Amino acid sequence: MTRLADFTSLHIGGVPRSFTVARTEAEIIEAVRAADTDGREIFILGGGTNVIISDDFAGDVLYVASTGIDNDPSACAGAWVTVQAGHSLDDLVDTAVTRGWSGIEGLSGVPGTVGATPLQNVGAYGQQVSDTIAQVRAWNRETNTVDTLFANDCAFGYRDSILKRHPNRWVVLSVVFQFPLGTLSAPIQFDELSAKLGVSKGARVPTSDVRSAVLALRSSKGMVIDERDHDSWSVGSFFLNPRVATAPIGAPAWELPDGQFKVSAAWLIENAGFNKGFGLNDRATLSTKHTLALTNRGTATSADILELAHHIRAGVLSTYGIELEFEPRVVS
Repeated sequence: MTRLADFTSLHIGGVPRSFTVARTEAEIIEAVRAADTDGREIFILGGGTNVIISDDFAGDVLYVASTGIDNDPSACAGAWVTVQAGHSLDDLVDTAVTRGWSGIEGLSGVPGTVGATPLQNVGAYGQQVSDTIAQVRAWNRETNTVDTLFANDCAFGYRDSILKRHPNRWVVLSVVFQFPLGTLSAPIQFDELSAKLGVSKGARVPTSDVRSAVLALRSSKGMVIDERDHDSWSVGSFFLNPRVATAPIGAPAWELPDGQFKVSAAWLIENAGFNKGFGLNDRATLSTKHTLALTNRGTATSADILELAHHIRAGVLSTYGIELEFEPRVVS
């Protein structure tokens, strides 16, 4: 019996009606096309790190397990690298640092698969995948064709893309990255990271040093998956940093090109009275290390996680008039 709880970072999820493993692009297309032809809904599962699956879920699941990294040696500008959708993102980052490809070292330790990264435009420590994505190859379920979406076609935004806005249209098969060659990072943008590295903001350091520092910072917050650490039994950052016209006094905020401000969701949560470790029961609580992560302490259900999430969102709304948005997808 396959339990989806065994395939998610929250360790939550019911028993599917069927569980198909696809290890190649052809197998992904075959499974999706068969489901669409039969009129069956099919849930596509990658790393299981940004999803809350109901304990009552009993549908059909396609598990994307395609792996592989292919560097085109004929590329004339940087490294032209094709990565299969089921490949581990952190493994790609490690490979990039080792081979002298820069641009994603700040994503070290981010869990999940490469195929999911363009949907959310995954980012951390001043880098996001849209900085280096050149193309996304995806199966178009409406036209039964393989589409090549160039970076401009993806309409990337903050944790957003056209792929996310049309979740039932495309299934990512592979992602093509164009990495600058070099062993120095982009200028360090975050105070926390520059302090960890012992350099000034704007400095460039070896990408291997950035990877080590980011892994240490993420581990200290329970943001690197460790089966022994219940603080890492989470979906990572649960709420998006909201965009507001006026930032609350004292809140860490970053002015955006449109004049709005992006405000720290973690600060809003903590200053609304929800401290590290807060919970409505002992099954689901905020991380003991970081207020932006909701965690399964070992026996939580999907209902426990969502009850806590709604409670925190209501508290922030009551205190600051700002409604937080969930980052993970909820699947019932």
